[in-house]
Amino acid sequence: MSKRMRGTMNKRVTKSVSIAVLMIAHLLAACAYRVSTPAPLPPDPDPMDRESYTIGVTDVLRITVWKNPELDVTVPVRPDGKISFPLLDDVHAEGLQVIELKDVLARELAEFIVSPDVTVMVVEMNSQFVSVLGAVAHNGRVPITRDLRVIEAVALSGGFTTFANKRKIRIVRRVGNGDEVEYRFDYDAYIKGRAPGSNIVLKNGDTVIVPF
Repeated sequence: MSKRMRGTMNKRVTKSVSIAVLMIAHLLAACAYRVSTPAPLPPDPDPMDRESYTIGVTDVLRITVWKNPELDVTVPVRPDGKISFPLLDDVHAEGLQVIELKDVLARELAEFIVSPDVTVMVVEMNSQFVSVLGAVAHNGRVPITRDLRVIEAVALSGGFTTFANKRKIRIVRRVGNGDEVEYRFDYDAYIKGRAPGSNIVLKNGDTVIVPF
């Protein structure tokens, strides 16, 4: 084979390898984009969702019985998962949804009161928390005692550190089957009014990551 032919073949091989490398690079970039693409921002929770809240230890409940003010109480959920309630003594509450506890109390009070109308409200959601990690003053858990948004969670963690990347905050949320979704929050854009609705209400178990 002549030197000219060998040179031509080498150029073709080099060109083919270069094309293959570029194709692989584009494929990896596309995969990386798909993995890191954030989920659409979730809407604020419906106020009616309060009745589906799952009660936990250290939560504080406000319980009222219509036309029976002597039974109205504000009580914590004890470490054994129970609450103390007039006429009924100890009632198990941990793990029940608010509407389920309401039904339990109404059913048991029916032995003493005709058609009791019970209302249960969670006034302190102490059993729920989010984790805030990264470029904040204090890494760790922040309790959810009411509706808690991203900016508030960061503030309760001591605020941003000097080198915090405020434009690429990530919120990681566990969903069904052990999967996760990721939301993005650009603090600078939000405070300038360019990202309305992005300061989402956090849920129990969320992780807020502030990169450097």
